[in-house]
Amino acid sequence: MTPTASRRALLGASASLLSLVASQAFAQSAPPPPAQAGQVAEIVVTAQRLDAARSEVEPALGATTYSMPQAFIDNLPSGANAELNQVILQAPGVAQDSFGQLHIRGDHGNIQFRLNNVILPEGLQVFGQSLSPRLAANVDLITGALPAQYGIRDAGIVNITTKSGFANGGEVGVYGGSHGMIEPSIEYGGSSGATSGFFSGSYTGTGVGIESPDGRASPIHDHSDQYQAFGYLDRILDDTSRVSLIAGTSQDRFQIPNFPGLQPDLGFSQNGVTAFPSERLNENQKEGTSYAIVSYQKTTDRFTGQASVFARYSELEYTPDVTGELLFNGIAQAARKTDTAFGVQLEGVYKLSDAHTLRSGLIVTTDHTTSKTNSQVFNLDADGDQVGPAAVAILDNSSADAQTYSAYLEDEWKPFESLTVNYGLRFDQLDAFRHENQLSPRLNLVWTPMEGTTFHAGYARYFSPPPFELIASTAVLKFVGTSGEQPGTQNDLPRSERDNYFDVGVQQKIGGLTLGLDAYDKQAKNLVDEGQFGAPIILTPFNYRVGYARGVELSANYASGGLSAYGNFAVSQAKGKDIVSSQFNFDPGDLAVIARQYIFLDHDQTYTASAGVSYRFEEGTRVSADLLYGSGLRKDGAVPNGDHVPGYTQINLSAAHAFQMAGGPLTLRADIINLFDKEYEIRDGTGVGVGAPQFGPRRGFFAGVSKAF
Repeated sequence: MTPTASRRALLGASASLLSLVASQAFAQSAPPPPAQAGQVAEIVVTAQRLDAARSEVEPALGATTYSMPQAFIDNLPSGANAELNQVILQAPGVAQDSFGQLHIRGDHGNIQFRLNNVILPEGLQVFGQSLSPRLAANVDLITGALPAQYGIRDAGIVNITTKSGFANGGEVGVYGGSHGMIEPSIEYGGSSGATSGFFSGSYTGTGVGIESPDGRASPIHDHSDQYQAFGYLDRILDDTSRVSLIAGTSQDRFQIPNFPGLQPDLGFSQNGVTAFPSERLNENQKEGTSYAIVSYQKTTDRFTGQASVFARYSELEYTPDVTGELLFNGIAQAARKTDTAFGVQLEGVYKLSDAHTLRSGLIVTTDHTTSKTNSQVFNLDADGDQVGPAAVAILDNSSADAQTYSAYLEDEWKPFESLTVNYGLRFDQLDAFRHENQLSPRLNLVWTPMEGTTFHAGYARYFSPPPFELIASTAVLKFVGTSGEQPGTQNDLPRSERDNYFDVGVQQKIGGLTLGLDAYDKQAKNLVDEGQFGAPIILTPFNYRVGYARGVELSANYASGGLSAYGNFAVSQAKGKDIVSSQFNFDPGDLAVIARQYIFLDHDQTYTASAGVSYRFEEGTRVSADLLYGSGLRKDGAVPNGDHVPGYTQINLSAAHAFQMAGGPLTLRADIINLFDKEYEIRDGTGVGVGAPQFGPRRGFFAGVSKAF
């Protein structure tokens, strides 16, 4: 069979199974139940059954899943007041970076976020985070050799099961402390007959919106205002179906922090001004994103299907300090980017027999992005000297569209009670700056030879396009002969990464203790990385011609009575060779070195660890501690990315007590972040695609009070 015929066969099989799914769904529809108070218990049971059925549409068979339920989140210092990346950092193999970025198993980003198993399209946020732990009933991080239902973003799937309201009530609180931090919040959930919902909202004001560039506890010019809101609404139509709505927004403003005590040294003059103290720089970035998902779910004895429509709009705007940036950098660039994405996700599972369960899906996404920049630069003569008394403007505007089409078909086969084989095919088509596609086989085996022991092994072929919303058709030649001229002029468009991914692991349960060991190896062609080039904090994708990431992860979890504890340790190595896109951003000497030899990826961290312990007393008191360790991200050495910043250990403490009161408990909590005030660098400002230095958080004391109602 030819590749084209294979793709057609896969699309046809997917469509046939989904057609069967649809016929099963609508054949058994019944009128909506009346909204009567006496039916509340029945509705709750129905909703729980539908939740369980929904999870069967996309089980992570053979992959590695690390679950962090609401109780786990509450036990962390800062709890639900923390940003979502701080929760995910507690999972194995997750390394922290500046701007709240996460690196999973040696990938720069390549993370897909889902809400109740529905894809949330990527946005333009760099500093802010559009999702809060406050909305989560459970957070799953899924890694490894993923089944065919997962694609496009493959380093990690972050699936958030949202809270939903059945008992009418909520919570209002305020949290704050060091660095001028204040965070009021409110949550409310409830139901009326067959309809239930949940809402959360918060505001965060802080004097450390972005990591400190010089290690001080109170950076200069680093205030941030962040607003978040989230809502979930569903209605049970009958015993087998429901519709749901998810909507949310995040609107953030950030000052870009300043490194004090510097003066320009490039020799430029802007209308006679040559001196400019760096602490006076006034650079700002605004980020916003809004999203919505509408889903219909149908469940019968043999079948469950879900049809979803999703949308997301995001924008990013950078406002420079024109005079200051011209004198320090030779360019001041105002930038505004927007991205609008719409999609449809149709998925179903059909139990063919006791031994075979079929799953299939079709996902279509369309994306429109715009990029507008106004760059102030100095004209230069042949000797590199400034021409004229002031800068001139160069406009560079563009827009583009992209469509992604994905289909998969897989069979969960149980030849024996102790063995599950999950095999399938996935096809992805990208029509954007480039037109690319791939047919990707997947195979996973899960073997349970005895109670408490589980082995898994898998292979996955991956197809991962570069982040479309970050690609802009930069007119490199416009800047030749100016102070904004790039190191080179070659600008090949980024390509999609293609991987062969292998994963093997074992998990052993002994009473309340669960131990895990997992090893992986990724061989990549056109490995996608991202870097910050220029003053606007906007990441730009580029490719290494070849690359790899491999590592081993150890995990342990224990729970008994009021005591819970966990510990994770990971060893990894990620390297790439020969940069083959967006080359104009790089020094020609660095390009020559990287073309000859493998170098570490800038986000590679050899050793990463996390750990935590919590104890709940019967009288309502909880104490906990957690730890983050990293051996350090890369910096330049004898070759690009040839060294790493020093390692670090950050320890956090927390205590909380719930006072039982009429209407609901009153909870007080106190947290200490970075107990020993360890000053450590996340970045030192060198490395491939690395911008300014950033430091981890300094010691902070925080307290909060919340009241349930």
